[in-house]
Amino acid sequence: MEIDEFKKLSMEEKLSELKYNGELLGPYERNNEHNNSKTPGDIYELYDFWVYLSEDEKIIVPSRRNPLEVS
Repeated sequence: MEIDEFKKLSMEEKLSELKYNGELLGPYERNNEHNNSKTPGDIYELYDFWVYLSEDEKIIVPSRRNPLEVS
């Protein structure tokens, strides 16, 4: 599955993909767009991209780069 296909899935389908095909890489705190707070969650590797899933499972953000890599 490509990242663009994943983006078109419903929330339930995205959660199912993560559950059955994703590999949990570890915890991650994502910056909130509206203020300086951070939203806790986890990073998953899924096919050839990565996915952030918030702890409350309401935010799913796919990415072409691994946010856990240190440059």
